Amino acid sequence: MMEKIPVSHSPDPTTDSSVPSKRNRFKGNIMVVGCTILGAAAQMLIKQGTSMMPPLYDPAAGSVLSQAPMIAWNIISNLPLFGGLACYGISTILLVLALRYGELSVLYPIIALTYVWVTMLSVGFLGETLNVYKVAGLAFIVLGVGVLGRKDKDA
Repeated sequence: MMEKIPVSHSPDPTTDSSVPSKRNRFKGNIMVVGCTILGAAAQMLIKQGTSMMPPLYDPAAGSVLSQAPMIAWNIISNLPLFGGLACYGISTILLVLALRYGELSVLYPIIALTYVWVTMLSVGFLGETLNVYKVAGLAFIVLGVGVLGRKDKDA
C-alpha cells in the first residue's frame, strides 16, 4: 500500500513554496503548449522522413548485421527524420523546464493537444480527411484538457 507523501510541512497554503504562483502557472502552461507544437512538428517531419527512406533491409544483400552500416547511414542522413527527432528532444527539454512552474496534473494533460495539432496539420499538408468521429474525438480532447486545467476556486 502506498503512503501519501506530504508536499510541505507549512500549515498555511499561501506560504507553501510547492504551490506555483499564477505567473509561474501561466509560464508553465505556455511552455507545455510549446511542447505540443514541437511534438506536432516532430510528427510531421518524421512522417516526411519515413516516406523518403529506402527500404532498411534487403534480404538479397545478406544479413541484417552486414547491412547495419548502410541502415544506420540511411537513418542518419535523412534530414527530416533527424529534424523530427530534434524537435522531440527540444520538446522534452521544454517539458522538463515547464514542470518547474506548474502542477503536473494540469500540465501533462495539455500534451494531449498534440493530437489536435497533428490532425490539423495532416489535413492541411498531407491531404488526410476529417470525419465526424475524428472531429468528435478532437472536441473531447480539447474539452478534457480544459476541464483538467480548471482551478478549483476553494483550493
